[in-house]
Amino acid sequence: MPATRILDFIRKGLKYLLKRPVTRIANRISSAPDKAAVMEALTDLYRQATQTQNKRTQHLSFSEKDIKVIIFSDQHRGARNGSDDFRVCEKSYLTALDYYNREQFYYVNLGDCEELWESTIFSIVKHNQAVFAAEKKFIERDAYCKLFGNHDLFWDNDPLAASWLKKIYGAAIRIFAGIVMRVTISPDLQLDIFCTHGHQGDKQSDGNAFSKWFVSYVWGPLQSFLEINTNSSSANDQLKTLHNMFMYDWSAAREDVILITGHTHQPVFNSLTHLERLYLALEKAKKAGDTEAMQKIEAEIPRRRREYDFINHSFQQMKPSYFNSGCCCFNDGTITGIEIDSGFIRLIKWSLINGEPRRIVAEEERLTDIASGVRKAQEEA
Repeated sequence: MPATRILDFIRKGLKYLLKRPVTRIANRISSAPDKAAVMEALTDLYRQATQTQNKRTQHLSFSEKDIKVIIFSDQHRGARNGSDDFRVCEKSYLTALDYYNREQFYYVNLGDCEELWESTIFSIVKHNQAVFAAEKKFIERDAYCKLFGNHDLFWDNDPLAASWLKKIYGAAIRIFAGIVMRVTISPDLQLDIFCTHGHQGDKQSDGNAFSKWFVSYVWGPLQSFLEINTNSSSANDQLKTLHNMFMYDWSAAREDVILITGHTHQPVFNSLTHLERLYLALEKAKKAGDTEAMQKIEAEIPRRRREYDFINHSFQQMKPSYFNSGCCCFNDGTITGIEIDSGFIRLIKWSLINGEPRRIVAEEERLTDIASGVRKAQEEA
């Protein structure tokens, strides 16, 4: 019997025997993010990120006029096989990076860039040469910040991580846990844009050193071998909701700070999902008596509810302090991100139109209005 058939037979047998107990254990130890742990982890990381000499974080300063930043997350790039979610998005991603490099943007890559729970670092390096070459152009301009997420904890744990990074990018670069970009809006108003992957508070991937090692070298490979998908928040709407709510709660309690994460794969702008923004637009159209706009919005709502059927009970009074970049692995080839440029912050999409990637502005607000809204909400709290 060929070795591949023997391995497949063993996998099927182990999967049958272990799927239920492994899934039960996973749900018990990490079925949901813990709010207290989220708050503590984010607070500690933000404190570190405001210290300019901290090795785990990056700290940058900009004025409102000169900041040009693009933020992407969750590529989950793998070995270009059937489990590689990034492969259909590679064209959009490469086109987007070419555009942002030409326009001299600073690139913040929020983590889960490499899918190291399903693929080896060897196969990822082999099959992503074009992607790494595109990112390298930002490194050559000293305009790149790479963070780690729960699926690429390899960069935080493995003693050979630095060697691999030098092999990939041709230069020694550091991988951070978070970054703060301090933007001067006016002489008396500054806004901290705090970015991290967003897995903080997840006991499975944000615990002590042993739990991180266990996830990277035991848990992830075990899930991959058994083909068991218990990774939670990117696949479970309930956990998306919890994680987004906890991230918002943390940001809403801060002064002159907005938080930008990834992890959930769910784009959020001004603390609102697209569905929540549709309901706000519907209320506005009703008050204005705009029948055409009402009909258009009411036709779109059912489609969005199929994607994400949750409405925060207080969405009408949300402080504009939380943003989520979404992901770069939507199955239609679309990628989403947060773009900051020319005094605006935007939720952007790069979607395939007739097979070609096109940049689409989904939402935008003036950075001044965001900073003023955060300050005003804090004063009224």
